[in-house]
Amino acid sequence: MEERKGLVTFKGGPLTLAGPELKLGQKAPDVMVTGNDLSDVAISSFAGKVVILCTVPSLDTPVCDTQTRKFNEKAGGLGDVVILTISMDLPFAQKRWCGAAGVERVKTFSDYKDAKLAKAYGLLIKELHLLARSVIVLDKQQMIRYIQIVPEVATEPDYDSVLKAVQQVL
Repeated sequence: MEERKGLVTFKGGPLTLAGPELKLGQKAPDVMVTGNDLSDVAISSFAGKVVILCTVPSLDTPVCDTQTRKFNEKAGGLGDVVILTISMDLPFAQKRWCGAAGVERVKTFSDYKDAKLAKAYGLLIKELHLLARSVIVLDKQQMIRYIQIVPEVATEPDYDSVLKAVQQVL
């Protein structure tokens, strides 16, 4: 499996991302993730809608919590856009977190089984076996129109550039 070193850090320490580098304009890899009810859900099941696909290390950490809450707030004003947050957290933990946080607009999914999304999207942090923090915008045909891999895992993404990218594909 392809590895890319130094694209992301955690508290300054360099990490390795495993999997291929995604390119703008390519079709999004279609993989299965696990829903909060343990169902298998294909990324392609969201075709026909603009998708903001967020990957985070764990919803139970402060930055991931803040990021997911901010996207939940922004979701109402985006129109025909689906926001997915994917982590390695167990589906039960995600469901509990969403209930406690009052998050209803963002759909959470888990990649805990075999890290298929992490590996297919080149976002698996090899040293931690967690997803890197990223935001990817897919158009209605599931083409990748925006990619932001956050360089320091412990910081939030650039929300304004994500929202600008979404407006360009709506």
